[in-house]
Amino acid sequence: MRKKIRNPFNDEMNRCFACSEANPIGLKLKFEESEEFLHAIWEPSEYFQGYGNVIHGGIIATLLDEIGVWCTYIKAGTACVTSELTIKYIKPVFISRGTVTLKAQIVDTTEKYARLHCWLFDSTGVLCAESNANFFLYPEEIARRRLHYPGKEAFYYD
Repeated sequence: MRKKIRNPFNDEMNRCFACSEANPIGLKLKFEESEEFLHAIWEPSEYFQGYGNVIHGGIIATLLDEIGVWCTYIKAGTACVTSELTIKYIKPVFISRGTVTLKAQIVDTTEKYARLHCWLFDSTGVLCAESNANFFLYPEEIARRRLHYPGKEAFYYD
């Protein structure tokens, strides 16, 4: 069973390229949580291509990075910044195939870092890219003060 995740940052001030509904040229990612993973879906368009009909590698990197960040919001209960992101591009992601799905999992945490593995699949379920990432974790009180982290509870619908 998956729970839909709300974006508590979705107001006129949030212009995040990856997750904001208010960014007219953004990716507008939507998230769900399962027991082990954070999941996301994305509808690609021709505006995000590199080669014809192929999603640009930088957009793929952004998608993998963003699902990792959101996974730390939900699973680690704090905000973070990316300290390292290694991507393996396995197959091209064709825009014409439609919806892209992602998932992320925390592999390990320390007091200051979370290590995650993230996957990107095309609409047929084929694994097209994956990443290993390290995220610097802020203590929750600093995340709330400096990064406007609203607390884990703010990501869930009533």
